[in-house]
Parts: sequence; structure tokens; C-alpha cells
Amino acid sequence: MKKKILLLSLFSLSLLVSSCEKFLEEKPYDFLTATNFYQNEGDAIAGLNGAFSIMQQQRLFGRTAWLIGEIPAEYLEVVGATTGDRAELNRFTYTPNNGEISFWWTNNYLMISRANDVIEKVPAIKMDEVSKNNIVGNARFIRAMGYFDLVRSFGAVPLVLAPIKGPNDDLRRARTPVAEVYNQIIEDLKFAEANTFAENKIPATSKGRVSSGAAAALLAKVYLTRASLPEAQASDNQEALAAANRVINSGLYSLLPTYGDAFTPDKENGPEHIFSVQFDLPPNTGNIIVRQYLAPASGGFGSFAATDEFVKSYKAGDVRKDWNLTNKAGTATLSQYYFNKFRDDKRIGNDSRVNWLILRYADVLLLQSEALNNLNAGDATKYQGINKVRARAGVAPLPTTASSKAAFVDLLVQERAWELVQEGHRRNDLLRLNRLQQVEKAVLNRVVPDNYLLYPIPQAEIALNPNIVQNPGF
Repeated sequence: MKKKILLLSLFSLSLLVSSCEKFLEEKPYDFLTATNFYQNEGDAIAGLNGAFSIMQQQRLFGRTAWLIGEIPAEYLEVVGATTGDRAELNRFTYTPNNGEISFWWTNNYLMISRANDVIEKVPAIKMDEVSKNNIVGNARFIRAMGYFDLVRSFGAVPLVLAPIKGPNDDLRRARTPVAEVYNQIIEDLKFAEANTFAENKIPATSKGRVSSGAAAALLAKVYLTRASLPEAQASDNQEALAAANRVINSGLYSLLPTYGDAFTPDKENGPEHIFSVQFDLPPNTGNIIVRQYLAPASGGFGSFAATDEFVKSYKAGDVRKDWNLTNKAGTATLSQYYFNKFRDDKRIGNDSRVNWLILRYADVLLLQSEALNNLNAGDATKYQGINKVRARAGVAPLPTTASSKAAFVDLLVQERAWELVQEGHRRNDLLRLNRLQQVEKAVLNRVVPDNYLLYPIPQAEIALNPNIVQNPGF
């Protein structure tokens, strides 16, 4: 069943802020309507819908998320372009004027802004407390997710936790230290886990909302990411393991028996799908990912191809290779493999029903293995999660003999590529596992300078805000 998020039309009109508006230029809608909105439960739901609706924009999870997260990696190459935003991302030559980087900054902040409205204004509404806390928990998850994406992309970023009250509010915020940003992300996710509904308690008409399992799954990734940084806390890996285990032990999620079913629109929102951005055919908002990635010979644009090294890396018998990749040539002279992971036999032009997967159960199993390896490389139970993923793929389990921490990280780097390719994780996976520069050098003989481990702050934001200092090297 497709998860529907129904927007109240009147409120939707008030939320049509241009996606091109800069974060620091945003003219907030909320201070204009504070006296006549957020008066009842319907208003609270509509406000939350406004935050969810931002995710569907092409300049957020409808396109930019997979450009930002997948292109700067070793298994994908841009076809037919040596310049422009995408080529810069692919070749680690991006600048503060890169359009996709700017969209990523702007629309994450727009999403956060709408979540802040809900977080501040809904608690005063007289309504059922459980429902109220669930709505606020959803909004706090959205805010946490936005800041997690921003801090991983840019490092220290302005931490804005309240709505803009009016045109006199000072929008020239300085960058907040990374440690403080992570503390807020974790606080928001803990609230979300404690107050959102469990997956099996979300009404069918509200599917697509945040579950307590989604909050726990994102917490696991947040803790593991912080554990890899100078801001690490001693308990991060243990907290990550505990969060992953809460998802696994809940019994509410499982791997689909067939790998390809996890990406088939007719089987979306099943037991493997923990949190997804919802798309559908017109007149709803469709996802362009199918047409962007498919080869022209298959009716797509063929914008991206798989590198030869990635194609050859799959083991014999791995069902993921045949599902994820196709060797249909894009042109008479082009023989690369293209990505075939996301498909939709009912696609209409650019628009498909394919949801954008943010959290999937296979990812959580691999995070569990990662946390166990970080805690004790000699613990044989670290193989359980990764071997469950491999079993579904039809490949032999890894032997559970002792391996070093570094050697197991290499196994995770490869497994995550095979399993999660094209799902927007690769750049952040390589950074968290401290393998981005090594992989780029080993696979593509490309040297990635240290400053390219972060994205530059968009130049337009630097020009507008004298309190924001650019990342070094840009």
C-alpha cells in the first residue's frame, strides 16, 4: 500500500515558499499567521505535512540527495559531462558556487524551519497528549535528520531551533560547533523515539510518518558517525549498538526474502522499509530517479554509469549485481553498465512511484556489525548482521574467525557498496569508515585533498552573512 500524506489545501498554499530561496533570505510565513493558525489538531497535522512536503522537492530528496550522497564516490561516473555541478561533485572539484550544494543547504534549512514551527507551536494546542507528542516527535525527527545531513556535509553549521518571529529577527547566525549540533540531533531523536508511534501502530492513512523504529535506526547511525569524529564520546559505539538492537529486537522489521522486492513500487513500505520519502504518479509528486539512472536504451537519460571496477567487484552468484546493474549500452559507442536498481513499470515520463529510501533494515544490520567491530574486534557476533545481508544476496557467509578491526571495516566498505548502491549513502559511509581518500586512490587513482572531505558553504550564504566563515580550502 502506498503511504499517503494528505495536505490541507489552504495550508498548502501558505507553505509554497520558493525552493530557491536562500536560508538567510527566507521570509517566514509563520509570523504572519501565528494569530489564526495552530489552533487545533487539524492545524497541527497540516503544519507537519508542510514539513514533510519539502522532502519531495527535486532539490532535496527528489534529486539533490542522491547527487550529493552518491556522485562523490568510486562506483559511479557522470556520463557525457566534464563540467557543471554533477561533474564537479564526481571529480571532487566542486566550489562554493556549485548549485546542488546550494540546494542541499537551502532546502534542508527550509525543512528545518517548518519543523521548528511545529515543535514550538503545537504543544500549546488543546488535543490528545499522545497524538500531540507524536506530531512533535515527527517534527523533531525531521529537524534532527536535516541537521545530521548538514553537519555531515558542511561541518559546523548555524543551529536554529526556533521559528523566525518576524522581519526584525537577526538571521546572520554564526556556525555552531559540531559537538553542539550532534548533541541537539541526539536530543531530538531521543524525544522522537520516545514519543512517535511504533511501526505497527501507525494508521494506514498516516503511513509515511516517522516511527519509533526510524528514530532508533537514525540514532544508531548518528552515534556511529560521531564516534568517527574528534567530537566522539566514549559511549557512542555502545549507544549505537543499543539503538540498532532496539530496531532489530522489536520484531517489526525484517529483510524481504527477495532483494529486488525492496525496490519494487508495488511492495513499498513493507517490513524492510523503516523510513522513506513518499512519491507517487501524477497528480501527486513523482520521483525522477528511474529515468535519470536508466540507460537510454531502456528509456532513461543514462546520466550516470557504473565504473568497471564496481561491476567487477560483485562475487559470482550475488543476485544484487543483476538487479542493480544492466549492461545495456547507452549509445552506439558506449558500453558501460548502467544502474537498474529503481524500476517502475507504470512510470509516466519523468515521474515514478519509487520512494526514496532513507532507512532500510539491511542498513541497520550492517550498522550493528559496525558497532560490534568498533567495540571489540574479536567478538564473533559482529558477523551476524553482515552475514544475514549476504545470505539474502545468495553469497557465502564470511567466516567468523578473528579479523582485525581494520580488515573488518574493509569488508563493511565493500558490503555496503554492493547492498546500498544508489541509495544516497556512499559518500557518508566512506567518510564515517575513514576510507574515502583510500578508496578513491585505489580504485580511480584520484587524490582527494583533505578540504574536500567537507562541502563548501554556498557562496551566496557567505555573501549574505558576515558571521559565517567558509570551510578551509575554498
